[in-house]
Amino acid sequence: MEPDAHDGAPHYRENNGFKVPKGMSADSEKAARTEAARIEPVLKQLWTAKTWDAKSVREALLELGYRNEGPDSEQGRGTLFVRAHDPGGNPGASVALNVRHDACVTAFVQTTNYQVQVNGRFLETGCFEPPSGH
Repeated sequence: MEPDAHDGAPHYRENNGFKVPKGMSADSEKAARTEAARIEPVLKQLWTAKTWDAKSVREALLELGYRNEGPDSEQGRGTLFVRAHDPGGNPGASVALNVRHDACVTAFVQTTNYQVQVNGRFLETGCFEPPSGH
């Protein structure tokens, strides 16, 4: 059995490698954790208010001083991306913040819960976890 193979399936890691983010430097991880700590209370407030549409989430997070979907930079607070969840699924929004070239904050807020985490970038999709491989 492969290490980290969730159910012991052969080739699990090989088949799901696209879902593994790259590593972060210690300084980048620290910077990302600082931004995650700023984002979490905003998402908690939105979730408590039952406000999870992408427009409202984007507006609330832009108030923290992030740039809205532009080129990455080592300067400033980072670039914010907000996507609406699939209309047929659980209503909500997914958030990605490019903190540095190797670090991200990813989050979501939806009807059932919200979550904020820190991770490295994904090879093909940047901060957002890829939905599927090829």
